[in-house]
Amino acid sequence: MRRPGRPFQWGSGKPPLFYSLSTGFGRVVVGKVVPEVHRELESRVADLGFELVDVEWAGSPRRPIVRLRVDRPDAVPGESGITVDECAVVSRGLEEWLDGHPAMPERYVLEVSSPGVDRPLRRDRDFARFAGERVAVKGPEVLAGRATRLEGELLGLGAGEPEGRSVRLRLDNGDEVDIPRERISGAHLVFSWD
Repeated sequence: MRRPGRPFQWGSGKPPLFYSLSTGFGRVVVGKVVPEVHRELESRVADLGFELVDVEWAGSPRRPIVRLRVDRPDAVPGESGITVDECAVVSRGLEEWLDGHPAMPERYVLEVSSPGVDRPLRRDRDFARFAGERVAVKGPEVLAGRATRLEGELLGLGAGEPEGRSVRLRLDNGDEVDIPRERISGAHLVFSWD
């Protein structure tokens, strides 16, 4: 939401926002998650024809910031991503619901953006969908006996117990490793400038 009397000015030195732009789905930076809202966000974004990639809650309990990263469900890295106009569609589609939700404070900020070229991978379906792409995987501890950050070709989900509870990578030296999902604190696509 934009403050009255304070329009955005190009060249103001502040980056423009698209619309007012761990393991697991959704992160809390500062502030407090509103669980009643968090649970419904994915289905509401899907009803608008888009995919919810990531949710971040920031700000304060009195004025939370809800950052959504959304994409087209059929988006291919480096090709057809979501546009600014489509981010606006999502923002407008959620505003009325958020404004009227009894658990949301009167003042909040909704930021909707694309996932970017370094799209985060959070769910099993992300790791399956982007098999063949270059990714970086991070952990709080050494992964696969090598380092806390590994980069390579995503081969998909491994056959861990229960099935799919590991991520399989082919490293640059050709070695294939399985990394248990519970040891991954973050993963994202790696954009190649070639």
